[in-house]
Amino acid sequence: MKEYLKHPVFKTVSSICEETGYQAFVIGGFVRDILLKRNNTDIDIVVLGSGIDVAEKTAKKLGGLKVSVFKNFGTAMFRYRDIEIEFVGARKESYNKNSRKPIVETGTLEDDQNRRDFTINALAISLNKENYGELIDPFNGLNDIENGIIKTPLDPEITFSDDPLRMIRAIRFATQLDFYIESSTFEAIITSRERLSIVSPERITEELNKIILSPLPSIGFKLLEKTGLLQDILPELLALKGVETVDGKGHKDNYYHTLEVLDKISVETDDLWLRYAALFHDIAKPVTKRYDPDLGWTFHAHNFVGAKMIEVIFKRLHLPLNEKMRFVQKMVSLHMRPIALVEDVVTDSAVRRLLFEAGDDIDNLMTLCEADITSKNLEKVSKFIRNFRIVRRKLKEIEEKDRIRNFQPPVTGEVIMSTFNLSPCHQVGVIKAAIKDAILDGVIKNNYDEAYQFMLEKGKVMGLEINLLQPNQSKPASGR
Repeated sequence: MKEYLKHPVFKTVSSICEETGYQAFVIGGFVRDILLKRNNTDIDIVVLGSGIDVAEKTAKKLGGLKVSVFKNFGTAMFRYRDIEIEFVGARKESYNKNSRKPIVETGTLEDDQNRRDFTINALAISLNKENYGELIDPFNGLNDIENGIIKTPLDPEITFSDDPLRMIRAIRFATQLDFYIESSTFEAIITSRERLSIVSPERITEELNKIILSPLPSIGFKLLEKTGLLQDILPELLALKGVETVDGKGHKDNYYHTLEVLDKISVETDDLWLRYAALFHDIAKPVTKRYDPDLGWTFHAHNFVGAKMIEVIFKRLHLPLNEKMRFVQKMVSLHMRPIALVEDVVTDSAVRRLLFEAGDDIDNLMTLCEADITSKNLEKVSKFIRNFRIVRRKLKEIEEKDRIRNFQPPVTGEVIMSTFNLSPCHQVGVIKAAIKDAILDGVIKNNYDEAYQFMLEKGKVMGLEINLLQPNQSKPASGR
């Protein structure tokens, strides 16, 4: 394995170990990813002795790098050439039943490998002079990597009981690497499921995000479902599963449809929040589902109801309640609009309104809507794709012509108040909204002169008198 130890930190650590009498090994994900030919920007080094001491001596030899020390955990880390390198003393761990925080004691390399979550993460490479580059593999992790297997080094029941987050990590690694979870390990996830309650929402969500960002996220969600963990993490998603039939009429299985949409959009983007929008786009279908003898199954307003559900889910998962959440809400709320356009005549007015409401997120919205086409009817799919191309072309044409994206009515509330000698009131809002609608409907163009003239006419209809003492209202420099 010497050929893989090219980073300068390895030789430096080796020389320090020779000077101090310590022993050190690179361990875990870095070794795993070497064998999988994956990039990894984190190096974990376990030291038989003081990890902090070796970290500080290594950082000094590499040019006086700044070291972050965590004495309570016996760890230290620094960055070098865009790689984060962490040092820790070899340790063994024990747990009490109500916490996933371990009781830590100084241990051997064997103890340290025993405490690892999976065999593929328990591999180590020696950095010591006498056997530099030797692979140390007590649990046959190399064989598991070659055969694509996720399994625990020790009894999986104990492994998952000690740290229940490892159950989701097993699914996350299986999803990212397209590996198979070994049967006894898989069964232990099912039987240990209730232990997940001691894990913080932040840690669960961190793993969930990695599943969502995987090349084929549906693998992870199907595993979460089969183990029962999905019911504990996202019961709203599981509620989409199943098909109900009345009078011989059924609807599609919205759970599998959602996973298909998520996989399709994952091919197009690595944007976590657009992927979340795909995951939640139909989240309200179970609560809005109705059967109509004439229409069959309906899900009226599921997009609006779904947008309202997003905040509840984000709060529970401890996801950010900021512009990221609002983006997902917007995507869920608007995802039916482009589809409605392609099913009807694509009018300039409808496209202007879509541009106005979606703003800079219009391209993301169109990507989501195109991924939402999962029909097995090839003729229907071809029609939708063809019509979406028309919508995209119209969006571009109207944006270039009318500058609608993120626009504000060219006539401001201040101009309206000054013109009609009004204080802030409902009438100002009515006029401003009328100007906006007139522009979006194509009645007037998006410029100051036409908007100002429209304002005067609207004010006259409303019985407002022009303030003859108003200052001269000149056209703004921007022309908007």
